[in-house]
Amino acid sequence: MNIPRAEHPNPQAERKNWLNLNGEWDFEFDFGNSKFDSGILEKEKWDNRIIVPFCPESKLSGIEYTDFIPAVWYRRTVNITASQLEGRVILHFGAVDYETKLYINGKKAGYHKGGYSSFGFDITDYLTEGENVICVNAVDDVRNPLVPRGKQSEELKSHACDYTRTTGIWQTVWLEFVPKSYIKSFKLFPDYINGALTVSAVVEGEGDFSVSASYEGKPMGSFSKTASGTVTGEIKLAEKYLWEPGCGRLYDLELSFGEDTVKSYFGLRNVRIDDYKFLINGKSVFQRLVLDQGFYPDGIYTAPTEQALENDIRLSLAAGFNGARLHQKVFEPRFLYHCDKLGYLVWGEYGNWGLDWSNIAALESMLTEWCECVERDFNHPAIIGWCPFNETWDIDGRKQNDEVLRSIYRVTKCLDKTRPCIDTSGNFHVETDIYDVHDYDQNPETFKENYDKLMTENVLFERFPDRQMYSGKGPAFVSEYGGLQWSKGDRGDAWGYGNAPKTEEEFFARYKGLTDALLDNYRMFGFCYTQLTDIEQEQNGVYYYDRTPKFDTEKFRKINSRKAAIED
Repeated sequence: MNIPRAEHPNPQAERKNWLNLNGEWDFEFDFGNSKFDSGILEKEKWDNRIIVPFCPESKLSGIEYTDFIPAVWYRRTVNITASQLEGRVILHFGAVDYETKLYINGKKAGYHKGGYSSFGFDITDYLTEGENVICVNAVDDVRNPLVPRGKQSEELKSHACDYTRTTGIWQTVWLEFVPKSYIKSFKLFPDYINGALTVSAVVEGEGDFSVSASYEGKPMGSFSKTASGTVTGEIKLAEKYLWEPGCGRLYDLELSFGEDTVKSYFGLRNVRIDDYKFLINGKSVFQRLVLDQGFYPDGIYTAPTEQALENDIRLSLAAGFNGARLHQKVFEPRFLYHCDKLGYLVWGEYGNWGLDWSNIAALESMLTEWCECVERDFNHPAIIGWCPFNETWDIDGRKQNDEVLRSIYRVTKCLDKTRPCIDTSGNFHVETDIYDVHDYDQNPETFKENYDKLMTENVLFERFPDRQMYSGKGPAFVSEYGGLQWSKGDRGDAWGYGNAPKTEEEFFARYKGLTDALLDNYRMFGFCYTQLTDIEQEQNGVYYYDRTPKFDTEKFRKINSRKAAIED
């Protein structure tokens, strides 16, 4: 069988003994969320087939049903050998939206809540030698105010900046076969100044633990020690190769514990804030970011191929951007791997829209999943900051609960002291390392006049002065701007920000004026243009939804890539 998305889903923790479970599964809708009670686990012939890892709303799934889907079921068999049962068998899910119940051979074997984070279950004790049946039940309700949905439409059809929904499995499912003593997790702490790497790992069992680094096949250093529970060690690297924007320069890493071996990698880079500058390895770097929401015409949340993931990064680089805000979605590790390789700067975000952040109960809905996301992606050098919330608007007249935002921010800082965290991008800030604003003013003259005040008066222009105010200290940038609409054909529901330019000349005059205002501002450490591609009715991308260019890409590159005032 031809397996879609057959590549290993997580290059930062890759073992030889794994089995990709993507492909054709049995599938059933459960519109009443009642099929467990009616005996679906015992049902011999199911109604449909689906191609995993694509959601049932997508064309690539073979279903393409886009109405609301409250619950779905998946089933497939897998053959397990006696030798595989000698160790532990872990069933991994890249992501399932939203609540997941797992059944192995008719017995409940796991539960997970959260549509964006990866998770896995040790299913060894539920398996037998030979054929085994895996059943997955996914329940999702994007209209529930305690279910984060990101940019999935809460209305029947997509509208404005909300798009086709995703239900159920939308990332790779795979089995991993590990020894009884194995490496459970590890964190990497690169030190670019001293040319070193600290490794902190959690292991199951007791034995000899070792780590070795190499660069382009050349040994760079190692350490080994006896370990149980947690273990920490440092590698003094023989040679320094810095991870920089546009130059990934990744070291290869091999971790071993007893009979378990994991292949990984790391980048030698550090990020820190110095007054109003954002430093990467001690150098002031202007962040030329583009908003990337990770939607695909045929796969919705899921890229059709690994090449499509890499291609989006290369499209961005070709237009003169050096990174992206990965917006209202937690992107898959394989995408982040290509960001790491290409030296592409990204902000790790979360799909918080749809969540009622005025309700303290939102903390329960989001906290565990957000922690899982930060823990999973901690080792990616491309991720230079975290942003758990975006635009926390009033909900039915109720303001955000500041303690929800403050708690998430502080937990993020506990989990990761190596990166800055923006509490809520745009508005309304509570406690943050970086003060950012969103501004879709389409007039370059007033746009420049407003933000020049940051240089002349130490005042950051604010559209919500009654709710938030820049203190005059610390880094600041415009993390959403532009959104210039340019539609293909005569689409009646086309949507963008402000009045659409009428000619290509008008488009680029506006684009250049807005962008120059930020590049020339020595108090701005970056910008983020909305957005990389059109998505359905939102027609303000640099590229069309099918990834074809709207204009000569070189025109964007020329405007974006010139030196900024704040850069070293």
